Amino acid sequence: MASICLPMETHTLTQHLDGSLAGIRVIDLSRVLGGPYCTQILADHGAEVIKIEPPLGDETRTWGPPFDGDTASYFLGVNRNKLGVSLDLSKEAAREKLLGLLDTADVLIENFKPGTLERWGIGYEQFLRARFPKLVHCRVSGFGADGPLGGLPGYDAAIQAMAGIMSVNGEAGGEPTRVGIPIVDMVTGLNAALGILMALREREGSQLGQFVESTLFDCALSILHPHTPNYFYSGKPPQRSGNAHPNITPYDMFHTGSVDIFLAVGNNTQFTALCEVILTPQLAADPRFESNKARTANRKDLRRALESVFEQWDGAKLADTLIRRGVPCAPVLSIDAALDLPHTAHRGMVVQMEGYKGIASPIKLSRTPATYRTPPPRLNEHEAQVFDATPKGGA
Repeated sequence: MASICLPMETHTLTQHLDGSLAGIRVIDLSRVLGGPYCTQILADHGAEVIKIEPPLGDETRTWGPPFDGDTASYFLGVNRNKLGVSLDLSKEAAREKLLGLLDTADVLIENFKPGTLERWGIGYEQFLRARFPKLVHCRVSGFGADGPLGGLPGYDAAIQAMAGIMSVNGEAGGEPTRVGIPIVDMVTGLNAALGILMALREREGSQLGQFVESTLFDCALSILHPHTPNYFYSGKPPQRSGNAHPNITPYDMFHTGSVDIFLAVGNNTQFTALCEVILTPQLAADPRFESNKARTANRKDLRRALESVFEQWDGAKLADTLIRRGVPCAPVLSIDAALDLPHTAHRGMVVQMEGYKGIASPIKLSRTPATYRTPPPRLNEHEAQVFDATPKGGA
C-alpha cells in the first residue's frame, strides 16, 4: 500500500524524519481554534506548519487570563510545533510573500470569511487552483460560502445553539446549556485534519490538489448522535435528560457515600456484574430490570434502588471495583484531579518543554509517534528563518 502524503517538493526549513507527516509543508492562515487545532495535529506528527498571523496577531493571544507574559494560555494550547510569522494580507506585497511560500507548500488552511481571498484576487477557483495545481486548500468557516446562511460568521457557542446541541444539553426540565468545552470548534478542526489527509492521499494518484471544506454548522449536526437517529425513527424531538442517557439505563451520575460516580451500563452482563458487586442479585432477577428496554421503561424505580445502596459505598472504591469487573464506571473528577491520575502520566498525556505545558497528542503511532519540538511561537518570531529559507515566488 502506498504511503500517505507525498510532498510536492522536498524543500523544508527543517526535516522531521521521525514524523508520519514529515516533508509536508502547511501554510496556516487560520486563527482562534478550529484551524489552529487542526494544524497542531498535523504539526505534532511532523508536518512543517508556518503560522501566518495578522499584524496584531491571532486574537486568542489576548483571550486571558491566564497569561504567560503577554500571551494568553488559550493561544498556547493549540499552537505548538509551528513557525510564526506576521503578514498584512490586505497588502499586495504581503500576498506576494504568501505566494512565495505556497510555491513549496502542500496545504493551505484558512478561516477567513468566505469571499475574502477572492476579494484579494487569490481565491481557490479564481487563482490558486491554476497557479498551484497540487495544493490542498482547506477552509474552515461557520456555514460555508453559499446557501441561506452562506458567508455569515460562526462561533462555537452560537452554532451549539442553532444546531440543537444546547437543546439536548442540561438538566431535565431545565434551561438549554452550552457544552462546557468548544466542542464544535474542536470537531471542526478534527474533520479539517481528516479532510486534508484524505486529499493528500488521493493526490498520490491524481497528482492534483483539491478544495477541502469543514464548517462549524455541518460538524455540529454531525455529532448529534444518538439524538438525530432517535428523532428520525420516532418523530419526537429529543429532550434534555441531564446526565442520563436517553437510550441506555443505568447510564447516569449517582451520589455515593463520598464522591459522585458515573455508571455506564451497556448490556445485561454488565448489569448482572453491577448487582453482584453491590450485593443486590435480586435486582438482576427483577422483571422490571431484565433488559435494557425494561430498565429504561422503569428507570426511576431502578435509580431509587441503586441510590439506596450506593449511599453505603465509598464512591472511589466502588468505581474501581466495578471497572475491574468489566462495568464501565468512574469517579466524577475535577480537571486538576484528572491530570494528576497515574494513568495520565503513564499515557504521556502532559507535555512540558521550555516553560511550556500542554496536552499531548492522543494519536499514538508505533513507529512514527508525535513529537514536541518547539513551544508556540511569539508573534513574528520566525520571520527571518521563514523568508530567508524560502525561494521567492514564481509561477
